[in-house]
Amino acid sequence: MMNVPASTNEVEQAPRMRLVRSCRFLGGRFFWLAGILSGRRLGHGSANMTGEQPAVAMRIALYEPEIAGNVGAILRLGACMGVDVDLIEPMGFVWDDKRVRRAAMDYIDHVNVTRHAGFSAFKQAITPARVVLFTTKAEQYVHDFRFEPNDVLLFGKESAGVSAEVAQACEARVRIAIRPQVRSLNLAIASALALGEALRQTGGLPG
Repeated sequence: MMNVPASTNEVEQAPRMRLVRSCRFLGGRFFWLAGILSGRRLGHGSANMTGEQPAVAMRIALYEPEIAGNVGAILRLGACMGVDVDLIEPMGFVWDDKRVRRAAMDYIDHVNVTRHAGFSAFKQAITPARVVLFTTKAEQYVHDFRFEPNDVLLFGKESAGVSAEVAQACEARVRIAIRPQVRSLNLAIASALALGEALRQTGGLPG
């Protein structure tokens, strides 16, 4: 017996659950497909050019980030503040992870992102800009530090920060004040606090 294609009426009358499942199936592949169509499946050292010029020269850099949701939130931060974002690999998730887009939403289309194969490649690419590392091991606090307009604000991985070698390669090291009873801030929150203070000092806040 031949299989006859469903008519338009039959499709329209299909159970709603079937449509929901289809949407979920497509949604799981949305970030991957969107990456191909918009040029976001990138090799090392290439940038997501949105067609928009960054509002300021300052940048955020993430060293081997492990949580896709944090990266997505920071991409949204970069879009809102007009700041480019550098991702230093390896990362703890695949770049096409749908959780990145879930956190960044459509803001990901308004931020330039550059992926680097490692810290050495990153350092070479951003020279001569100064790298300011945010770490709980620093002695100087962010509110006492004098930022420059073209600084690159570097944040370590969620579980371990950066290695001693990477820390020594940074031109400056600062910390965000928190209560002594706790270990650290969430990566995305720390990035927002640091970037806000750096842009305030250098006159780079939008608006």
